[in-house]
Amino acid sequence: MIFNFLNELMKNDNTPEKPQKRKNTEGSRRTAKPVSAVEKTTWQVNGQAVSVEIHREHRRSWRYSFGKNARLIVRIPKLSKADDAQLLTVIQAAFAERTAAKPALLQHFEPRKYADGETLTVGNRQYLLKISVENRATNAAKLLSKSHVIDLKLSVENTEGSKLKAISTLLSRVVAADFSSEFTRRVNELNFEFFKKVVKSVNFKQNHSNWGSCSASGNLNFSSRLLFAPDDVQDYVIIHELAHLIELNHSDRFWQLVAAAMPDFLEKEKWLKVNGAKCRF
Repeated sequence: MIFNFLNELMKNDNTPEKPQKRKNTEGSRRTAKPVSAVEKTTWQVNGQAVSVEIHREHRRSWRYSFGKNARLIVRIPKLSKADDAQLLTVIQAAFAERTAAKPALLQHFEPRKYADGETLTVGNRQYLLKISVENRATNAAKLLSKSHVIDLKLSVENTEGSKLKAISTLLSRVVAADFSSEFTRRVNELNFEFFKKVVKSVNFKQNHSNWGSCSASGNLNFSSRLLFAPDDVQDYVIIHELAHLIELNHSDRFWQLVAAAMPDFLEKEKWLKVNGAKCRF
């Protein structure tokens, strides 16, 4: 099941306050089906340019969420032209109000830039970036053996936007691979200590909509962005997903399992809500 870190940060007018009893909120993300082309636009929100994708779908309510590559994804019902414009104005105002209260949210829409010779710090590791632009058709990167130097070779054909996207994707992939063995070992240790269930695979993805997910078949996926979080916060997300191997929901029984393994898990959730936007490649 998906552990969505946007539930609290990105509440809109159609989202009720968090109830005392935790409930599974996954169903709403599975029902909408796009029925028209995506409209791309830019909103000015509290002085920050925000790239927006508007999806008009068969749905009763609206929602917005972070998308990859510094985008805001807005999903709305199909309406008349006048009602459509009015609703978008309401959503933009709601988002502006939310980001005014939580300025860190806007960091998601500020493209992160890297320079040749820069040092990237992820957890307790530091990587020296070697960036070159070459006459090549594709972008590539590799971690030079035992030196913690990431060698990025970029195509001269990149636009500035595609260059930033390529660097982010390549760094995510290379760093995740470097941490994979250590992270998988930690997953197995926590599983053996608290759950003793079968874990089929542990994988990293460059995901911005959640910190982790668990499939019914035992595949665990984690956002590579989680590697920027402290070890105890990483442990919480791991425990959260491992608990789904027993309870594929967010029932009271599920949260009892999480609390039994990590009694102070709410502190870890708070860290993610406050600092999550800063965790990115």
